[in-house]
Amino acid sequence: MPPYTTYHAQRSYPMPDEPFCTELNAEQQALKKKEKGSWTQLSHAEKVALYRLQFHETFAEMNHRSNEWKTVMGCVFFFCGFTALLIWWQRVYVFPKKPITLTDEWKAQQLQRILDMKGNPVQGLASQWDYEKKEWKK
Repeated sequence: MPPYTTYHAQRSYPMPDEPFCTELNAEQQALKKKEKGSWTQLSHAEKVALYRLQFHETFAEMNHRSNEWKTVMGCVFFFCGFTALLIWWQRVYVFPKKPITLTDEWKAQQLQRILDMKGNPVQGLASQWDYEKKEWKK
C-alpha cells in the first residue's frame, strides 16, 4: 500500500473524501473492474480486498482499545517513585538538620518566656493565661 497523505478517517468522520489506496497495481485494477459487475459473483476475500482499497480500517478496528494507557501509567508511577526517592535522598544527605529552635522543648521555653514577660497582655497570649492559677483561662 502506498503511504497516504490526504486520507483521514476516524470514528467521528468515517467516510473520507479520498480512498485509502489511490495508486493501484494490476491485481487491484482487475479487482476494481470486477467490482463494476455483479457483487454476487465476488468472493468474500475479494469484497474485503475492495473494502481495504477504500478504507484503512473497519469500525471494529477503529473502536478497538489500545494498551497505551498501561505505558502511560507505568511512566507516571516510575517518575513518581523516582521523585520520592530523590526527595528522600535530599532530606537525608543534602538538607541540614533541623535547627534547635524547632524542637518542642525550645518552643515550650519560648512560650514560658513570653508569658513571664507578660507580652501582649490585651489581646495576645498573656491575656489568655491565668497568672494566679498558672493555667490557661477557660
